[in-house]
Amino acid sequence: MRADILAALNEERAARRAAILVTAIPDGSQRLVRESEIEADPLAETLRKHFASGKSGLVETGEGQAFLTVQVPPVRLVVIGGVHISQAMAPMAAALDLALTVIDPRTAFATPERFPGIDLVAEWPDTAFAGPVPPLDRYCALAALTHDPKIDDPALAAGLRAGCFYIGALGSRKTHAARVARLGQAGFTEAEIGRIHAPIGLPIGAVSPAEIALSVLSEIVAELRRAPRPEVA
Repeated sequence: MRADILAALNEERAARRAAILVTAIPDGSQRLVRESEIEADPLAETLRKHFASGKSGLVETGEGQAFLTVQVPPVRLVVIGGVHISQAMAPMAAALDLALTVIDPRTAFATPERFPGIDLVAEWPDTAFAGPVPPLDRYCALAALTHDPKIDDPALAAGLRAGCFYIGALGSRKTHAARVARLGQAGFTEAEIGRIHAPIGLPIGAVSPAEIALSVLSEIVAELRRAPRPEVA
């Protein structure tokens, strides 16, 4: 690999941005395609699928076979609220290789006994995101589960500003309508607020904390594996 390509690949990795190294099998030539550049690439459709799956592999192109080496940042899941749903979600998230962080300023909920081995932050979201929790980005999913606007709303606002690939919030349609009004008053547009999945989770008829956790994680995976869409000018 050329030194300039390796340096660029390492730069993307350090910045938690996805990239694909395209190696032409016939002559061994290589080029790096950043996720932000795929729409201008002749292999755009194929690259979108591999970015979505996160899997490397051999593909056919007009110039012969090529090997795509996919570099995708580890996916983080930030959950707001140390509730029963979050407890049920923890082992499922681990099985899905999602790096879980639970944030809850209510120390009665945010205890190591309730969340053994979990990255647990007993702070208000604004404080957590300004310090102990790494910055949110588009390879983060955020789920707000407290039902308390004082806790959930700042986290949702942070997720919207950061462009998290998934943002969900627990609550009824009536609860969400009030949330939409508050976020609108805070300056977010209708399109931005529309990115929030609410009621949270896929509609599987979930009733128990474990079932709700399953529905939320299923919705997160569905968004994660959705191929990047072309941007509309």
